[in-house]
Amino acid sequence: MAVWDDLIGQDPVVAQLTAAARDADALVTAAETATGTTGAVPAPRASSKMTHAWLFTGPPGSGRATAARAFAAALQCVSPDRALGGAPGCGFCDGCHTTLVGTHADVEVVATDQLSIGVKDTRDLVRRSSMSPANGRWQVIVLADADRLTEGAGNVLLKAVEEPAPRTVWLLCAPSIEDVLPTIRSRCRHLNLRTPPVDAVADVLVRRDGIEPQLAASVARATQGHIDRARRLATDERARERRAAVLRLPLQLDDIGGCLKAAQMLVDSATEDAKQVAEEVDAKETEELRAALGAAAGSGGRMPRGTAGVMKELADRQKRRATRTQRDTLDQALTDLAGFYRDVLTVQLGTSTPIANAEVSDAVNRLAASGRPENTLRRIEAVLACREALDGNVAPLLAVEAMAMALRAG
Repeated sequence: MAVWDDLIGQDPVVAQLTAAARDADALVTAAETATGTTGAVPAPRASSKMTHAWLFTGPPGSGRATAARAFAAALQCVSPDRALGGAPGCGFCDGCHTTLVGTHADVEVVATDQLSIGVKDTRDLVRRSSMSPANGRWQVIVLADADRLTEGAGNVLLKAVEEPAPRTVWLLCAPSIEDVLPTIRSRCRHLNLRTPPVDAVADVLVRRDGIEPQLAASVARATQGHIDRARRLATDERARERRAAVLRLPLQLDDIGGCLKAAQMLVDSATEDAKQVAEEVDAKETEELRAALGAAAGSGGRMPRGTAGVMKELADRQKRRATRTQRDTLDQALTDLAGFYRDVLTVQLGTSTPIANAEVSDAVNRLAASGRPENTLRRIEAVLACREALDGNVAPLLAVEAMAMALRAG
């Protein structure tokens, strides 16, 4: 299995990264041959496919972080087949395997569960990036949420990207090029990924995850090619139930009371999802930190002096994670809702495009027959406005209630 096998429907990107990995391998091999060590490598020639900083963009589900991690593995590949003309990225050697499972000493993957990435964490990354590789061929930093850098953190990162260490590679991921500071993106080679085809996602779910073909096709179509969301829907019945509840919402907006009730349902569902994540992660994190700080075994063990600040910092981080989980869940519900109204618009316009939410085709047809395309467009705009309000830190219930009233007005 090559490192690119989990990157679905991105053949042009794979070709470009494979070429870059070949040139990167040639640079390190040439340096080793010339010096007998793994010291500094010469700067890539202008014609080289390799560079020190990359920016992966694409819509949710396109596989930005997957592409970055696969490229990191190819850069660390030590397969003997390379000497025989094989492309780096075999997927089996120690360099590939440890990178893909997250244990390679010279590959740092940062994927935050917080609302933002601050200056302190970014400075730690920059310090690491200045180090020479311990065992591997390159020092690779994968920043999976570059769009969450604060302005101050972005300015800290800029210097490292502008003047990188000789064997350091930065791999930044963001939804769009506009989500990254202009000064940073101008110093990166940009790769834009597309949403994978629905059929390809369904095929992967069947082959790799053992999902029943009919369910795989249904969730791939419902998520419009978002591989991670499709896999979650296919394997988590509760996720399917929450989505079904969201798709019933447009038929519950007959009066003001129905609007307020539907809004409360959406917010409560997101809060419950955040609570579920907290129950699964927070208790384990807290107990592990207590043990590391020297507390007696069990939840009732007394903490040593001077550790209250550390425990408070963990509690604050867990609270921020819960807030992000709630927002992410709400945003997912709004995405599903926008998809429902997109299906309504598809029917109203009489296009041949199949609807994504075939399981609620009766509701789609009912709303399509009772309104006009311009009404549906206004409803889609109301959903998008709600997403923007949540990004602007508007209180979730207030933003969703305003949206629900706008959907009723049409």
